[in-house]
Amino acid sequence: MPRPLGELEDAVMTRVWQWNRPVTVREVLEDLQQERSIAYTTVMTVMDNLHQKGWVRREAEGRAYRYTAVSTRAAYSAALMNEAWSTSDNPAAALVAFFGMMSAEQRDALRDAFRIVGYDDGTAAEPPAESAGRPPATPSAEPPPAEEDSAERGPEPGR
Repeated sequence: MPRPLGELEDAVMTRVWQWNRPVTVREVLEDLQQERSIAYTTVMTVMDNLHQKGWVRREAEGRAYRYTAVSTRAAYSAALMNEAWSTSDNPAAALVAFFGMMSAEQRDALRDAFRIVGYDDGTAAEPPAESAGRPPATPSAEPPPAEEDSAERGPEPGR
């Protein structure tokens, strides 16, 4: 399970995720400097640390590197939620409390997510277990395609 990103790591990753393209230390630095005073070497160190932790990959371009996110912010958020939930001594109670904190918009997003993965009709397979300690190896910029209607597929084997 990935540890939560620190404040500066999150600020850097936010830009990498938002821009969704290979970025240089200089580009991130210039954007961060609009909000705070920060040195080039600090941003370079943070981006190197993110590379060492597996959050970004990098490719040499001349004497510099271009960094690309390894996974999406959604995957990062999901891993954090899963870790928090799985460490509870009463996962059902934790979910009930979490759902009770959700806004109407968040509940709508949850319903949409259930429809996308097919849990609304009970036909979806168990989700694969992610490897612990690392973000997914391949980023997914788009949500998975919606499943076909179960009537069109026919019954699933074993059900």
